[in-house]
Amino acid sequence: MSIISNLLEYALKSGASDLHLSVGSTPMVRIHGEMKRLDMASLDEATMDEIANDVLSENQRQVFEKNLEIDFSTELEDKARFRVNFFNQLNGVSAVFRTIPSDIKSVEELGLPTVFNKLAEKEKGLILLTGPTGSGKSTTLAAMIDHVNCNFNKHIITIEDPVEYFHTSQSCLINQRELGQSTHSFKNALKSALREDPDVILVGEMRDLETIQLALTAAETGHLVLSTLHTSSAVKTIDRIIDVFPAENKSQIRSMLSESLVAVIAQKLIKTKNEKGRVAASEVMIATTAIRNLIREDKIYQIPSLIQAGSKDGMQSLDMDLQRLLNQGLIDRADAIQVADNAEIFEKGIF
Repeated sequence: MSIISNLLEYALKSGASDLHLSVGSTPMVRIHGEMKRLDMASLDEATMDEIANDVLSENQRQVFEKNLEIDFSTELEDKARFRVNFFNQLNGVSAVFRTIPSDIKSVEELGLPTVFNKLAEKEKGLILLTGPTGSGKSTTLAAMIDHVNCNFNKHIITIEDPVEYFHTSQSCLINQRELGQSTHSFKNALKSALREDPDVILVGEMRDLETIQLALTAAETGHLVLSTLHTSSAVKTIDRIIDVFPAENKSQIRSMLSESLVAVIAQKLIKTKNEKGRVAASEVMIATTAIRNLIREDKIYQIPSLIQAGSKDGMQSLDMDLQRLLNQGLIDRADAIQVADNAEIFEKGIF
């Protein structure tokens, strides 16, 4: 077996989410959120070049040499798939391999609120999954898409960079598009999707003004749009979207967002008490009439209080979900304190 095959085999067996390779450094893996160094020598340029040759196609090699970085997905002998990023750093080439589970878990299996399935059943509107890199956004979106795929007769189009989870058409027809292979950009694919008779559109990430505007338009015109942002809360998500636009357009965008937004789910992963995995904690904001009014009137600072009081509508604050996980004995209080919005209530045992 090649060097990279052996390393990926080890990553799979150890339950690592990521394998890190860098010229001049010892390979490392991330297990349950923590980086661990492997017991082997530092990688030299020749070894990294061998790994690159094993993993990159000729076309990908050309793209990497031109752009100095490349993002794609690959497979290890039908055992697992990985999201891969090659990039250059001061000492030479580096690469990160993120494990993509082969099976798509349901919302219930992931321990997520059942309201996630109800949101996925909506006919139209915008649903945003937010959180830092590696917070399980893609896994949650895959569960929501799979719920629709298994229970409804719809046309689903996904636009991803790269495609992480492969969906097989069940009750739905699913077409998955990957940047670089089947489309040149999110905005081009999204423009095209509007002419392809979709019911549900998954946009891997809303990266720029035009993609955000197209997603809002798609949501307004009778499509369910799911996408992600790297924000940490519902309020920051709404701020981020509005701030992308010029001052003269902000009022119009607030109005569009207030009409089209269905929900914002801000997610974080926390190490489980038994240290055998991680579990998601989520803030869930549902766009009720009151919240739509606050967005339209530019009073989003009042949204957290409505989330606190909105449990009957399926809403919850991050701290409320952390308390649920504590009550179920799934996480330690010390870990809850690390990620809580209001750490003091956990430190003092108020919650």
